[in-house]
Amino acid sequence: MPQSALFIMALLPIAIVLVLLVIMRRSAKLSMLVAYLVTVVLAVAVWGLDFSVVGGATVNGLVTALTLLFIIFGAILVLQTVQESGAVRAIRQGFTDLSPDRRVQAVIIAWLFGSMIEGASGFGTPAAVAAPLLVAIGFPAMAAVLVTLIIQSTPVSFGAVGTPMLVGVHTGLANNEGVAASIAPMGLPEYIVQVAANVALVHALVGFIIPLIMVGMMTRFFGENRSFREGFAIWPFALLGGFAFAVPYYLVALLLGPEFPSLLGGLLGLLIVIPAARRGFLLPKTTFEFPKRAGWNESWFGSMTPSELGTAKSGEGTQIGLLRAWSPYVVIAALLVATRTIAPLKEALTSAAATLSLTDIFGSGINASAQLLYSPGSIMILTSLIAFFIFGMSGKAYGRAWSNSARTMVAAAPALLIAVPMVQVFLSTGRGDLESMPLVLAETIATVTGSLWPLCAPLIGAMGAFIAGSNTVSNMMFSLFQFSAAEQIGLTGLGTIAVVTLQAVGGAAGNMICVHNVVAASAVVGLTDREGDIIRMTLIPMAYYTLQAGLIGMALISGGIWWVLAAAWLAVVLVAMFANRGAPLHVSRATA
Repeated sequence: MPQSALFIMALLPIAIVLVLLVIMRRSAKLSMLVAYLVTVVLAVAVWGLDFSVVGGATVNGLVTALTLLFIIFGAILVLQTVQESGAVRAIRQGFTDLSPDRRVQAVIIAWLFGSMIEGASGFGTPAAVAAPLLVAIGFPAMAAVLVTLIIQSTPVSFGAVGTPMLVGVHTGLANNEGVAASIAPMGLPEYIVQVAANVALVHALVGFIIPLIMVGMMTRFFGENRSFREGFAIWPFALLGGFAFAVPYYLVALLLGPEFPSLLGGLLGLLIVIPAARRGFLLPKTTFEFPKRAGWNESWFGSMTPSELGTAKSGEGTQIGLLRAWSPYVVIAALLVATRTIAPLKEALTSAAATLSLTDIFGSGINASAQLLYSPGSIMILTSLIAFFIFGMSGKAYGRAWSNSARTMVAAAPALLIAVPMVQVFLSTGRGDLESMPLVLAETIATVTGSLWPLCAPLIGAMGAFIAGSNTVSNMMFSLFQFSAAEQIGLTGLGTIAVVTLQAVGGAAGNMICVHNVVAASAVVGLTDREGDIIRMTLIPMAYYTLQAGLIGMALISGGIWWVLAAAWLAVVLVAMFANRGAPLHVSRATA
């Protein structure tokens, strides 16, 4: 079969998702169901998969989806516990005292705190933790999802203490004689360290501006004046937040390796930015606030109505101090770090005895497993139990937290239970007679682009993350292909490092539009059937990120004009945003 025909058919499932979900704004449930059925037909009829492989991949996807739902439940439970205890009032007041400006709050909670959580846990946990917290202090649910998805870019390559590097890229390049011969006398571990340093450099050069783009997106889509300018008015503080994370992030990657750049970058950034905000350093004289809730668009609301936020049904006369109110989030961060960095504890939680496994499903050779004790979901459920005692809650109030959390999780289940199996079948097509669908797409694009391949390499990484729901999996799928493509266009040594770097950076950027992440982030704040609207918005920063990474990659390889083009692209993006504004918000809601 001609390569062009295979390319079109491999592209079809992705195109269906984009058309139905993003353009036609259908629900994720419907969009992913149609994509799943088309993928199955193509996998069997064209790629020659046995039904046993389709069934095995589907079951593996269902297991993965259930583990994601477990995380979602834990995240919602923490939020509900904080709300039912009345602690959310102290948290809200604490941020009001620090700065009532929603732009400042987004930089601190979404960008810096979210990056720290990403560094500790990864796998979508920042949105699960930060998005509900933002909703609890007064953000529209959709705005909270948007900003927490946008930050799932720069820190993602070093999420879960470096898993996308140490597992993703390493697994993708391991046990290949051609790679070993090409990088000799350097060993693969040393090569990965060099790749990680370059990944951090490119991310820092691209991502330092993300806090500014993030607050601009927030004011454009959720401000009363619908203008990027309101967000850009805080540019000195936003850039402070960007550099406060990016500089230590790069230095840690360069000096210490791939485990802690995001974790320490986020922590050090918080230590710099919070005191600055407290003193009003680099803050504008005007304060940005969302419109009054009576004027919010219907689509901005999650299942928890704003009138419920901060109005606990228990603890009404109880004053909870700021430190005690924040304690659940401190506990989450501490437990995530401990379980990921203390070797004996990590080994116990990930041991065979603590792992639920399904092997050789339907005789397909496909295995599925779940490490529930190691999951962030378990940590957040444990944190909720600890918070129950810290806050002195009643059993009735805590029971409400559990029941409300369960209802919200169930609402998110259908989309994930369809989306993830579709992805697994898509990835498993390489078990047939042809290359897998993702590799067919990548190889065709590489053939067309030729020497300009590094410009497109981040897009392939982003496509991998969009499909697979993970930067780690994207790196596993495409690192070897990217390495080979670099050699085919005559690159060696540092050139191959640059292209593999762009794969990892693009894979991180793809997390902004990944259906898994969007569904999960929406679920924890009670948004359903809004996934297409969210992806339409996150496509904007994703497009900036992948093209800018490609231009910087070309600059690292070829220098000269490519640095000028990278600077020009950044300027074009910022100027276009600055000039863009929508009609002022005049939509009312009767039930505020």
